[in-house]
Amino acid sequence: MKASPINIKNKRASFDYEFIDTYTAGLVLTGTEIKSIRAGKASLVDTFCFFSRGEMWVKNMHIAEYFYGSYNNHSARRDRKLLLNKKELRKLQSATKTPGFTIVPTRLFINEKGLAKLVIALAKGKKEFDKRESLKEKDDRREMDRMFKR
Repeated sequence: MKASPINIKNKRASFDYEFIDTYTAGLVLTGTEIKSIRAGKASLVDTFCFFSRGEMWVKNMHIAEYFYGSYNNHSARRDRKLLLNKKELRKLQSATKTPGFTIVPTRLFINEKGLAKLVIALAKGKKEFDKRESLKEKDDRREMDRMFKR
């Protein structure tokens, strides 16, 4: 089976946060949710992860209601459980207790087995001058690309 073209990114996260470490987590979804994701109808804008009773959950992730879904359709912004092993959960939970650190979803994709996976990052918030530096680097890279393409 070839890789799926579904690759939904959270572009804002890389601008607002500096990524320290990344993990790939599975998602607990219903039937209509995975069908909507395969149709590309999902968004990671304003999403974040939190711990509840030793489990990690993703909050505010928008998966549009499935067009052909009946009364069994899911609610678009419900909390969804993330699947990580205990060692990863312990490491992330201890890291988030440190002030300034958070867990941000960065990418949603379908793997080669057809399962939905969410790439999450342990992140530290950027200050205003860090954001300006990121924009400056982006502009410099774009300018260099223009020079070499001529």
